[in-house]
Amino acid sequence: MKSNDEKMSRECRKVIISLAPVAAGTPTDVEKLGEDVRKSWQAGAAMCHLHCRKPDGSLTPDTGFLTEQFEYIAENTDMIIQASTGGVSDMNIEERCRPLDYWRVESASLNGGTTNLGEAVYINSFEDIRYCARAVYERGIIPEIEVFDIGMIYNIEYTKGQAPYREPVLYNLVFGHKGGMQPDIDCLCAFRGAVPPGAKWGVTHFGRDNWDFLAAAIAMGASVVRIGFEDSAFLGPEETAKQNYQLVERLVRLIRAMGLEAATPREAREIMGILPRTEK
Repeated sequence: MKSNDEKMSRECRKVIISLAPVAAGTPTDVEKLGEDVRKSWQAGAAMCHLHCRKPDGSLTPDTGFLTEQFEYIAENTDMIIQASTGGVSDMNIEERCRPLDYWRVESASLNGGTTNLGEAVYINSFEDIRYCARAVYERGIIPEIEVFDIGMIYNIEYTKGQAPYREPVLYNLVFGHKGGMQPDIDCLCAFRGAVPPGAKWGVTHFGRDNWDFLAAAIAMGASVVRIGFEDSAFLGPEETAKQNYQLVERLVRLIRAMGLEAATPREAREIMGILPRTEK
């Protein structure tokens, strides 16, 4: 029988909903995207994850359009601003890390190694990992470490003596990409078992065509669950979401059905150890 403390811990557990609202290569409009993100925030999303893109959807080292998007979001919500330092392109790691200079960025992706993403090779060398780790921590940004296979967790452990990681480390376990771990329970259990004691972890299900896998991850203790058009617009059998907030609403219902709650942005900052940002 569980103790009262254990019951209370489960009843009070909050799950951070991270919204990745833009599918790769999709043209975007600042106001239309911003309104969808605002509705997603109202529905329960606590963090917004964006890549540095041009309005036509292509990746770029020019942060001008990204800052426009984040400014709109920050003016209309209190969501955590998370910038991506990734994406398959010909940019080097210095160019990929340029979004980190935008003062509103509170969290950023830090990719844990090289992998195949479909037919493309996504290169993240040890030097890239070290460079990105130094770049985020020098700016007081909390990294979310993206790992596409179990070996990448050990890449991070290997570089811990060479880069200024701050405990607890947050891993995002990414499933579903061709060439990476696939979204089945055996892979989830193996991946979760490799997460170091004391670390926090979350999941991304790319190409999602069900809600079962995210439910399993939440039940196993995921602190963060990512949702949004970057990964999938699946809403239900033969049902596709037209806007991101519909996915957030469905995920919130799932979380509550499990006796848990979606974290507010304030609660999410506490869970992730994010300190208040001041304008530069």
